[in-house]
Amino acid sequence: MKTGEKSIKNDAGFSKNLAVFWSIPAAEVLQELRSNPAGLTNAEAYQRLNIYGFNRLKAQKETNNLSLFLSQFKSPIIIILLFAVGISFSLHDYTDALIILAIVFISGFLGFLQERGAVNAMEKLLATVQIKATVLRNGGAVEVPIEKIVPGDVIILKAGDMVPGDALLLESKDLFVDEATLTGETYPVSKSIGVLRPETGLSQRTNTLYMSTHVVSGMAKAVVIHTGKETEFGKIADRLKFRRPETEFERGVRRFGYLLMEVTLLLVMAIFAVNVYFHRPVLDSILFALALAIGLTPQLLPAIITINLSHGAKRMALKKVIVKRLEAIENFGSMNILCADKTGTLTEGKMQLHSVLDGYGHKSEKVLLYAYLNSFYETGFNNPIDEAIRNCCSIDTSFYQKVDEVPYDFARKRLSILLAKENKYLLITKGALLNVMEVCSSAETADGTIIELKDIKQYILEIFKEVSKKGFRTLGVAYRAMEASSFITKDHEMGMIFLGLLIFFDPLKKGIAETIQQLRNLGVLLKIVTGDNLLVAASVGQQIGLAESKILTGQELHKISPEALINQVKKVDIFAEVEPNQKEMIIRALKKAGNVVGYMGDGINDASAIHSADVGISIDRAVDVAKEAADFVLLEKDLDVLIEGIRDGRMTFANTLKYVFMATSANFGNMFSMAGASLFLPFLPLLPKQILLTNLLTDFPEMTISNDNVDQEMLQNPHRWSIPFIRKFMMTFGLLSSLFDYLTFAGLLFLLHATTDQFRTGWFWESVISAAFVVLIVRSQKPFFKSRPGRYLLITTLLVAGLTLLLPYTLLGKLFEFTPLPLSFLIFLVIVVFFYIISTEVVKSFFYKITN
Repeated sequence: MKTGEKSIKNDAGFSKNLAVFWSIPAAEVLQELRSNPAGLTNAEAYQRLNIYGFNRLKAQKETNNLSLFLSQFKSPIIIILLFAVGISFSLHDYTDALIILAIVFISGFLGFLQERGAVNAMEKLLATVQIKATVLRNGGAVEVPIEKIVPGDVIILKAGDMVPGDALLLESKDLFVDEATLTGETYPVSKSIGVLRPETGLSQRTNTLYMSTHVVSGMAKAVVIHTGKETEFGKIADRLKFRRPETEFERGVRRFGYLLMEVTLLLVMAIFAVNVYFHRPVLDSILFALALAIGLTPQLLPAIITINLSHGAKRMALKKVIVKRLEAIENFGSMNILCADKTGTLTEGKMQLHSVLDGYGHKSEKVLLYAYLNSFYETGFNNPIDEAIRNCCSIDTSFYQKVDEVPYDFARKRLSILLAKENKYLLITKGALLNVMEVCSSAETADGTIIELKDIKQYILEIFKEVSKKGFRTLGVAYRAMEASSFITKDHEMGMIFLGLLIFFDPLKKGIAETIQQLRNLGVLLKIVTGDNLLVAASVGQQIGLAESKILTGQELHKISPEALINQVKKVDIFAEVEPNQKEMIIRALKKAGNVVGYMGDGINDASAIHSADVGISIDRAVDVAKEAADFVLLEKDLDVLIEGIRDGRMTFANTLKYVFMATSANFGNMFSMAGASLFLPFLPLLPKQILLTNLLTDFPEMTISNDNVDQEMLQNPHRWSIPFIRKFMMTFGLLSSLFDYLTFAGLLFLLHATTDQFRTGWFWESVISAAFVVLIVRSQKPFFKSRPGRYLLITTLLVAGLTLLLPYTLLGKLFEFTPLPLSFLIFLVIVVFFYIISTEVVKSFFYKITN
């Protein structure tokens, strides 16, 4: 490391001065960090990235080729098998040892190729929805991935942005930051530049921004002091070792693994003990037992799951759904309730100013002027309402000078601006009508007369009710004269004069009613969760086909106990006038009621609900905090896109279950039969290397399962992981497979009088071919001739069957100690396989009739 680099690291990371950076003037902090208000150069940033590493709370899991390849052999059974191969070498049994080693290597290499492709695909997809920060580099503002932020970077923040590191404010304007993730503080905290005392507590450091908090309103320019684990949030995360809750899919995979592990251990221990009891060679007995374990163990399951999920992610990406967390795809397919805001999801999300009225319902130019001034000077997050006001007309604002602002928040639901004009000060407040009215004591008529608010209140409420029933959104505007002042607070919003109403129109998306019906046909119920008033929500609900819906308001939610909400929540289709924390409450209640819940949102107030949902959905244009919390990011805010995503999620889950069914039918039956046969045969039914070859060949078709066709019936309803169902499936089809295996044994021994090598060859033929073809049966609930398999699955199945038949007649067959069989053996085995396939089809029909 160069001397200069070391000095930078000491200054930025461990300097005693910067340990209390909030108590140091900004100019000195910049000097210590060897930065300046214009930020770093690209070269300086790159140099510091090499010193500090990426800005992450935990090291990213390495996915280089070598580690990924070695991970294919981390199974304890594989390790023990490799140890046994080492023993074979020491006993000079080179041929068998090399063959077994080659099979293990080929199996691992195939898994590596598939998984490597999956990892590469996911990295490319995630790169398209990276969270970025605005940074000053080379004197200009550029977008940089958050993980590449370094100490000394100067960042620009606005409403909705995540703070990418612990930072000291250089400039701020009406800045409010949500620090709930760090301090637990419910309401946004006001931030401003300044110098504080060294002993100032974390929650009182008003000149400091912290990593993983987010800006609610206003703007800021700040210099980054700490990144990654050196941040306050990083220290907490490192101590607590945060881990995301296990998804239902992950829990199902784990329980399935436990089920097969129990069966495997019992069989392997029993077989090894019996073989030793019959005085068979110990090494052969060990290898045979371990080969059986490999045959029983779904060793490809992790790779198959990763491949299936990554293929699903690629399919979803083509339909403009980016998957951020692979494990959530199954939840997407299992989702039966989708909660969504109205604006931009059900409606176009493009507000239009419909009319501007005074308290008596007459058009008012003064209301428009004051509303325009309020929207023109606000510096909070961009929103369609202020944009609609600014776009509706052009008013000369040069006579007014902005003095201060109290940004909008979701508790007050108001935005106030203090303006100065010719040494007179004017406070203008705009916001939700009822919230504006509650801070007013009087009202202004069209001729400028000031009257008591109570004298006009009934007229205002009648207008509000009438336009709300038509689906219009209504805001109120109020004002008051102020004494000369350089700042205002929420407490100044009192004794105001009500001026008038703003009426907005946001048209429904074309075809939205049909889209919602499609969701319903897929078994997904839509629930509207909105901050809009009851009447507007009801109007929208009626227009999209929820006319008879029960509606619950935020005020009513305050009065309901958590237990009562769990009982009521599924009956309610529209939640209106809800606060941000109530959105999360609704999601949790739906989950506790036994549903798999999705939530779709893009705003600051949606982040907690997105995080709490089983399926968190945001859009590419969402604020950082919403996009960061999401499992899926839509490149278009469109429910039609979501429908395609749900179908692909179900397709991915269905194909994953197919592998599970295959692993628990013919494969399990074959291994169970082999274990039983070894108890009464005077020789091993298959040699260890032959078992491993059988396992390898039957894995080939299963590796193409991610591209298999899925029956439409599997896409029509949500499906969830069921271990009891899998256990029944395994017992039913495993025992059926074993029945035909024992018929094969009997035919080979008593009908065809097979020698040891002929028995093993015939059993190898029947085992591989039946396992390959039964895949085409168990992959669907329909008869196999009514459900077309994927092209790759069909081709690999036929190739494996052909290769299996030819193998005994090749040099490679001799290495595996197979022998050519006469035609009578082939005819017998074809008859057995044929009746096995027919029997599996018949049993499948009865099985699904009983279990469905």
